[in-house]
Amino acid sequence: MRVETPPTPAVPETGTAKRRWVLAITSIASMMVVLDALVVATALTAIKAGTGASVAELEWTVNAYGLSFAVLLMTAAAAGDRWGRRRVFTAGVGVFALASLVCALAPDAGTLIAGRVLQGAGAAFVVPLALALLGAAFPPELRPKALGVFASVSGVAVPFGPLLGGAVVAGISWPWIFWINVPVGAVLVVLALTRVEESHGPDRALDVPGLLLAGAGSFGVVWGLAQVGTAGWTGVAAPLAAGLIAFGAFVAWQRRAAHPMLPPRLFRSRRFSAGNAVIFFHWASALGATFFMAQFLQEGLGYGPLAAGAGLAPWGLTTVVVPQLAGRLVGRFGERPFIVAGLGLHGLAMLWIAAAAGPSTTYWVLAAPLVLSGTGIAMCLPAVQSAVLTSAGPRFLGKASGAFSAMRQLGGAFGVAVLVAGFSLAGGYEAFTEGFTAAVVLSAALAAAGALAGCFVPRLEAKES
Repeated sequence: MRVETPPTPAVPETGTAKRRWVLAITSIASMMVVLDALVVATALTAIKAGTGASVAELEWTVNAYGLSFAVLLMTAAAAGDRWGRRRVFTAGVGVFALASLVCALAPDAGTLIAGRVLQGAGAAFVVPLALALLGAAFPPELRPKALGVFASVSGVAVPFGPLLGGAVVAGISWPWIFWINVPVGAVLVVLALTRVEESHGPDRALDVPGLLLAGAGSFGVVWGLAQVGTAGWTGVAAPLAAGLIAFGAFVAWQRRAAHPMLPPRLFRSRRFSAGNAVIFFHWASALGATFFMAQFLQEGLGYGPLAAGAGLAPWGLTTVVVPQLAGRLVGRFGERPFIVAGLGLHGLAMLWIAAAAGPSTTYWVLAAPLVLSGTGIAMCLPAVQSAVLTSAGPRFLGKASGAFSAMRQLGGAFGVAVLVAGFSLAGGYEAFTEGFTAAVVLSAALAAAGALAGCFVPRLEAKES
């Protein structure tokens, strides 16, 4: 008689479960931040009607968010290393939810702008700490796949942000684009405190001069770039110059500081340096293109806000699927092929759109290059995140994620400013199609610069430890 050995009881995968919680919480928090930035863009007309905001005030409902976000990114990373990444991340989510409440209840444009400043501050303490927590939870061999999922979940906001904004404004009212964040933020705070383990950076000292110089540099550059469309390049020279001088002083200080907030040794890694250059040009090209594609559908083709949001959906849907596939393959083939090929595809798609755009263009002529562009953008993102975070090592994850997030935000401001300048010189709103064509050609040029920077990311076999 054969005696069967009873099966061995399964051992609970506590480590795997914890990592899944970290991935879910950080991904949803990042999606909330990205979603909020996009839904506001489609609600500006309704906000103007509801608050009586001027054109300048409407502009600052967008710029105020980006300004405080950019200025505080490096500070947030340093605070996470000092006081705990989970603690600072949770505080950021809480501030973001509270600021959303202020925006939803805002009786006038001034209060709304103040709420947007506070929202940007909360977002600045969410994004770099989300990446740092993710990097700490996943070992290097699993990190690219996790970053692919993270990029996919965050990417859900891209196709559904404009669509959701248009639907909420049309179906309910504009304050509800902010009300949505309040319960989501509250749930994320509870989950982060109960499901995410605390982690710190190795250097608990705060580099106060470095924080001030980095903040001043970001403020000057983003403030200047945000006003290119109204003041022109000559009118923003002073804040841009002041910001660049502050950044120069920041670099000089980091070389001699006892506890630098961004150690110069990180830039000895080709993967770290090239990856940060890539994300600057990647987001400059992508955000600038998004800014003008939404306007082309409305101003050039006559779509309403909801229809324009639906028209952009195929572009963004690729950001849900492609990053997961790319994240799984980065570990096998390295980051360089996905960075170079991704930005190459996006650049070619921009040139395709520039050639096809015209007053009589039909939407279906644009659909294929939109999908191609979205695929390229989505291929690049998890690869460049992997290059930066993996090259930094566990000791400097917080500092690396802060630098990465800051470069992305500065790149976005730079890209919009460059495309706005090209758009204005080529015709502006009086000759919209000509201006739009010039803008997307510039987007292709920025993508080419990012692909060139990606060529300096070492091949797989030459990866740095």
